[in-house]
Amino acid sequence: MRAISGLWRWRHNPLRRATDLAEAWVALAALLLILVVTPLVGALVGGLAQGTLQESVREQRASRHLVTATVVRKVPGSSLDVDPEAATGRNMRTRVLADWTAPDGTVHQDRVMARLETPRPGDRFPLWTDEHGRTVARPLDSATAATHAVLAGFGAALLTVGLIEGVRRLVVWRMVRRRYERWDQAWDRAGPDWGRTGTGS
Repeated sequence: MRAISGLWRWRHNPLRRATDLAEAWVALAALLLILVVTPLVGALVGGLAQGTLQESVREQRASRHLVTATVVRKVPGSSLDVDPEAATGRNMRTRVLADWTAPDGTVHQDRVMARLETPRPGDRFPLWTDEHGRTVARPLDSATAATHAVLAGFGAALLTVGLIEGVRRLVVWRMVRRRYERWDQAWDRAGPDWGRTGTGS
């Protein structure tokens, strides 16, 4: 606020150059754009992302099914792996040969990752499949989709701030370059004896 009041008092300062005032107006316009446009862009992008992601959640919930698989045997040479879908790195998975029945009634057997540290034949575990029994990733949940939407909106807002500030800096840089060019022209007009002008030497 002090900068704005200082800018207002500075309007009639005799030392003020036209470029100084132009730079101040560019800075004020950039600030107003950041305060007004950035939240709008963030809200718009976040809202669009939220709608798209929630639609994806609904589609995944409709097309992916949780079935119960039964361990046939542990795959030789397989070791514990960290579950990439888990929230923490503590959930371990082991590769096993398992049987399961698909939602369409067909029976399947394949090598899959099970959340079992020491799998034994007959152990049961949950497995996500599509309608035909092919293994798929766990469906996206609503909370995760909302988090992604918020992050998308926040990222778009930050990108907008960066874009506005970049344009402001580019405009000011061009103004400063133009000012230096005018100074060079003034020095050239003054000539090499500018310091002795009117001294009679």
